[in-house]
Amino acid sequence: MAKIDKKALGKDPITPVLVQDPHVSGRSARKPLEASIGQEVRRLREQLGITIAKLAKAADMSSGMLSKIENGSTSPSLASLLALSQSLNVPVSALFRQFEQSGAATFVKAGEGLEIERRGTRAGHQYLLLGHAPHGDLVVEPYLITLRDSSDVFPVFQHEGLEFIYILEGEMVYRHGDMTYRMKVGDSLFFDSTTPHGPQEMLDLPIRFLSVISYPREG
Repeated sequence: MAKIDKKALGKDPITPVLVQDPHVSGRSARKPLEASIGQEVRRLREQLGITIAKLAKAADMSSGMLSKIENGSTSPSLASLLALSQSLNVPVSALFRQFEQSGAATFVKAGEGLEIERRGTRAGHQYLLLGHAPHGDLVVEPYLITLRDSSDVFPVFQHEGLEFIYILEGEMVYRHGDMTYRMKVGDSLFFDSTTPHGPQEMLDLPIRFLSVISYPREG
């Protein structure tokens, strides 16, 4: 399946990663996000009265992959979530309904954020979504971004809203419009994200930084 540019998805809410229930055991306790998505996909599929094979074909994925998603044993990509929501005829946010019912707190264990595909995602570049506010007038998306490979030209981003980045590890030159900033551990940058921006030069790899994007929710 072709990778889908996150920007092209509009303002459909993506993954609210909410507080883990300490009473849940086994695989669900270790990966509550994947388990809840899987349970909701299965519930919606059964509600429509269709088989795994039929839904998998509609979503352009293998039956084995869909079975893993329903069992909570794999983390679906954003492209897969979009394909499933379209095949089930529900908004992407419907796949996270069980999280929304859990409350508004967000708790993500180290390394367990949802890995998503964005323009610029490739080998050596990782985006982990750490949480999402499913309600309210403002959408806030916190990411942990890791860059391990400087061989590729990094894309320039431009999107609605405001963005804040904070460097946790490494050093890079970051461009915002016609300005560049040499950023190292502890440095931060807050900017209007409608202006073209993005890493321009990798100086000390790996580079890890927090990126918090906010924009008005449509509708």
